[in-house]
Amino acid sequence: MTPLSNIDLAPYTSFRIHAVAEYFTKATTIDELLEAVAWARTQGLPMHILGGGSNVLLTKTVKGLVIHIRLMERVASIEGTRVTVRIGAGETWHNIVSWMVDRGWGGLENLALIPGTVGAAPMQNIGAYGVEQASCFVELDAIDVATGESRTFTKDECAFGYRESVFKRELRDRYVITAVTYRLSTDPVIHAGYRDVSDELSLRGIVQPTVGDIYACVIAIRQRKLPDPRLIGNAGSFFKNPVVSASVASALRDQYPLLPLYQQPDGSSKLAAAWLIDQCGWKGAREGDAGVHAHQALVLVNHGSADGAQIIDLATRIQQSVHDRFGVDLEREVNVW
Repeated sequence: MTPLSNIDLAPYTSFRIHAVAEYFTKATTIDELLEAVAWARTQGLPMHILGGGSNVLLTKTVKGLVIHIRLMERVASIEGTRVTVRIGAGETWHNIVSWMVDRGWGGLENLALIPGTVGAAPMQNIGAYGVEQASCFVELDAIDVATGESRTFTKDECAFGYRESVFKRELRDRYVITAVTYRLSTDPVIHAGYRDVSDELSLRGIVQPTVGDIYACVIAIRQRKLPDPRLIGNAGSFFKNPVVSASVASALRDQYPLLPLYQQPDGSSKLAAAWLIDQCGWKGAREGDAGVHAHQALVLVNHGSADGAQIIDLATRIQQSVHDRFGVDLEREVNVW
């Protein structure tokens, strides 16, 4: 394998921030991936796995080898109303959701228009509008970067949590996901309870929504609320919605009656990070080319030529102001390189 040298990664990330990869290669097959992993290991270089680049903020030259995962695969089997699909890690997530919806396979339609690739979905357990990818997850295949051996992880082994998995914690940087298997249904349960979705359905006069109706509503909602990375650099939600104890949530609601709270099964409450940031006056703020989106305070944007350090500085001051006012710590959702 002969990797490319000194490659600008801006075209490969949704923030579109210029930063150079010391070495760069694409993996379109498992053999190419194994060759790249072996080359980096032989050279004693760190490896960085890049999918759609929609959850990455570049802050400096990326030392070592960046492997751009382009593993494409779509295999489906149907048994009664149950549909099992195996998807390559390099497939674009939204394209796969569209492919499923077109065939009437339900389960992941609430996750339409989420940027990124399939391989990244289980890593951070992506979710939206009342559904997480974990709800349809069966298993995934991954390569051990230390040995090159393949391993299959069950749902329990992935230890999914809110925007979390074992691949962001104990097994971080130890495995490269190559394929993910999901189970869908031709007679699915429709998830329309999330307020934005139910409001959109009402607006359209839809009483008994189909998989396609939910899909269309979610796309409309996201297009209204979130900036298109093709038009302005961003990585979607920059921060996680913080989860606090019942007592903290109650105290905050007493002080701030309009604070949105979403009670969790364990009794804790999820807070709306966007609301907290907005209350601190950050929505629409801009400093040079680093800014906060005018319609969604959870999204930091690159208006043109911001660098990673400027975005991080802005994010840090937002975190501090939310902590000072509400006593709540915001955690970054975006991976910083």
